[in-house]
This record gives sequence, structure tokens and C-alpha cells, in this order.
Amino acid sequence: MATAGATKIKGMDASYYTVKDLDRATKFYSALLSMEPTLKFGENVVEYTFPSGETFGLYKTAEAEWTQHGGILFGVDDIKSAVAEHKARGVKFDGDGHIEDTPVCFMAFGEDSEGNNFILHQHKASN
Repeated sequence: MATAGATKIKGMDASYYTVKDLDRATKFYSALLSMEPTLKFGENVVEYTFPSGETFGLYKTAEAEWTQHGGILFGVDDIKSAVAEHKARGVKFDGDGHIEDTPVCFMAFGEDSEGNNFILHQHKASN
């Protein structure tokens, strides 16, 4: 499939989760990501921008509009330590912190304060 230069996707700039309680979710993600938000916009938006430029955001919507999100993989250097640290903070993980071992990575599936799912992810070293 051919694509024109103006329409070619060049990367992912941001990904957002909707949340029920922005303050609660901000505290959760500030601890999970070990960083403070890089942007707060009004009473509805908080963003975290990583050193590589990608942005993860939270958007507070009306309760009736909230839907569960998932699929973001947050990269870590040491998945065992990361899971242990966040479990100690009360973060829920599938299988009590079970770490999936795939041919290319390790993954632990967690749940945030709002009911959204996320994945802690560690690439395996290339040989």
C-alpha cells in the first residue's frame, strides 16, 4: 500500500486515558512513572512527557462518558524490581505480579486507580 508523504504516520506523539478522578489518577501515575506532570490544563488534562518526547496524558471526563482503556506498555529496566515496588504501593497486577516471559520481552499486567489497564515492559537484551 503506497502512502503519500503528507499522510504518512511518523510516530506516536501522545496517548491518553480517560479517568474518573483526575487528582487520584495523577497521584497514581506520578508514583508509577516516578515523575511529575509536565503539563496541567484546566481541571481536565494532565500530561507526562518522557525524555524521548512521547507523551502520556490523563483526561477527566463526565462519569457517564468514562470507558476503560488499556494497552500502554511503560518501559522499565528491571521488571522484577518495578513490579515489587509498585505492588508494595498497592498496585494490582494480574496473577499477583506474574511476569510474562516472551521471546523478546518481559511483561507484567497492572491496573491503575481508575480501572484502566497498563503493562510494565522490559525488552530482552539483543544477542
